[in-house]
Amino acid sequence: MKIGFIGVGQMASAIITGIKQTGHEIIISGSSLTRSQEIAKNLGLKAALSHQELVDKVDLVILGIKPQLFESVLSELDIKKPIMSMAAGVTLNRLAELTDSSLPLIRIMPNMNARILQSTTGISYNHLVNEDLKASIREIVDSFGTSYELAEKDFDTFTALAGSSPAYIYLFIEAMAKAGVKNGLSKAQSLEIATQTVIASAKNLIESEDSPHALIDKICSPGGTTIAGLMDLEKNGLTHSVVSAIDTTIGKAKNM
Repeated sequence: MKIGFIGVGQMASAIITGIKQTGHEIIISGSSLTRSQEIAKNLGLKAALSHQELVDKVDLVILGIKPQLFESVLSELDIKKPIMSMAAGVTLNRLAELTDSSLPLIRIMPNMNARILQSTTGISYNHLVNEDLKASIREIVDSFGTSYELAEKDFDTFTALAGSSPAYIYLFIEAMAKAGVKNGLSKAQSLEIATQTVIASAKNLIESEDSPHALIDKICSPGGTTIAGLMDLEKNGLTHSVVSAIDTTIGKAKNM
């Protein structure tokens, strides 16, 4: 399959790194021909002379442009190929309005972990995407992480859980590191310990048949240090704070 990227920012560049491993041919078109050629050279790709030339040459168009540019960019193009968008807030219906309602349309929501090919990515399709194309899309998306097919109505929730939550996780790790510093460890050592523990704990959860609650019970001994710390976290409202943050993120996404 020939895949064309219109817009090649940081996220698109990360995604391209994964797709290159699949053997698909990739062509790009950036904000200008000079910029396209510069990025293409850095990524080891071909650059189209224009957005329309790219559209005419490829089998799938991936839009890596910012949401506010969709109308101005798409209004100048005649696209008769399947389109995949990674823009937050641009629905499949809106994409159909800006292009052609008879086209197969795909919406994805990757997260920043795409840069290490570990993105958690949501996928939604319109009714014109057939099973063969779905299989190709999943192969493409899985090249830079793990994909989840979702109803589009669930995209805002997915974005909060997978797109925004890395920032919350980094905040938790930073808080753990500060606690280590408060109690005598260096910031570098505390940060490394907290980060490694989060990575290993997540891996343990994935590989275990236990639920998070069951694993918590295995760590806590009666009258021990861990249960004392957990009770303090709940006294200060950790669970409520996390749920509230996710709800606030979802609410903001729905009103954008």
